[in-house]
Amino acid sequence: MYKIALAFLFALLFTGCDVAPSSDQIQSQRQETIQQEMASQLGMPAIKNFSEMRLLKMVLEMRDQNIPTYTYTYSEMTGKFRFMGHTIGFGIPYATQYTSPDKVARYGAGSHYLAVPQADPNGLFSPASAEGTWILMKDPNGTDVSPIYVEPRITVSKFKLPASIVAE
Repeated sequence: MYKIALAFLFALLFTGCDVAPSSDQIQSQRQETIQQEMASQLGMPAIKNFSEMRLLKMVLEMRDQNIPTYTYTYSEMTGKFRFMGHTIGFGIPYATQYTSPDKVARYGAGSHYLAVPQADPNGLFSPASAEGTWILMKDPNGTDVSPIYVEPRITVSKFKLPASIVAE
């Protein structure tokens, strides 16, 4: 994401300038020429059944339902799964953002624009990637459902985790 923003920034900075093209700009232009030639020779694949798109559509529609799920952690030491608890949905990667991660901003006095980071509604800037996942887990000691943050090295929960998943 940052590479795209930087490339966009450099493209805007050099627009209209009588500066010799950089080696990156030359390589980018040559790569575009190669891609155009490849597209003209090969064309698009003859996709007729759209099987992968149908499967992804089914996955997205199932993710949109508040269906009961079971969450497990995987132990690399034992090679087995360990039941964590009853959950709702399939988990949301921590780096998922509610709003667009970038916004267009005017640069300088001219009509130059560039993409700049945009904060989430909570005022924080989410990372471009993260190892963690948010899950909605049923409290084993009650009926409430609460979010839990899980990643390979840490698990944070609003309630005490069941003894069955905690090694002592």
